[in-house]
Amino acid sequence: MEERQLVVFRLHSEEFGVEITDVREIVKPRHITRLPHVADYIEGVTNLRGEVIPVICLRKRFGLEPQEETQDTRIIMLEISNGMVGFIVDAVTETLRLSDDAIEPPPSNIAGLRADYLAGVGKIDDRLLILLDVDKILSSEEKIELQTLQDQETAQAK
Repeated sequence: MEERQLVVFRLHSEEFGVEITDVREIVKPRHITRLPHVADYIEGVTNLRGEVIPVICLRKRFGLEPQEETQDTRIIMLEISNGMVGFIVDAVTETLRLSDDAIEPPPSNIAGLRADYLAGVGKIDDRLLILLDVDKILSSEEKIELQTLQDQETAQAK
């Protein structure tokens, strides 16, 4: 039986999971350089050991109310198809293993999210875990926009 290892995080009152293999690291909120003329959910860029990484507020991306940072707020650094991106989440709660037979295909709309972001819904006891497809959270145009921003910031830093 196949298993997936997931990093579980909270946004608002929902629990989400991403494949642990997509997660480079989890960091506390850090200095984020704001950028002009970007979508409102793009918080800016941050420097992680010399690498300029775009940071996205997942709450805003998913159309949820923004929230003040708390001591639980984290930035999950994720590997996506064209590099790395940081997602600001309310809290990272655990890592867990979930067997593939506990994962169902995503419904067409859950927690207000379009199904194209979703990899499935995991069932753990009486909990539902919304599994995100990190490569699909950003559209192709948004990935290109972030790459351009990253390139500009990297060029300015030199």
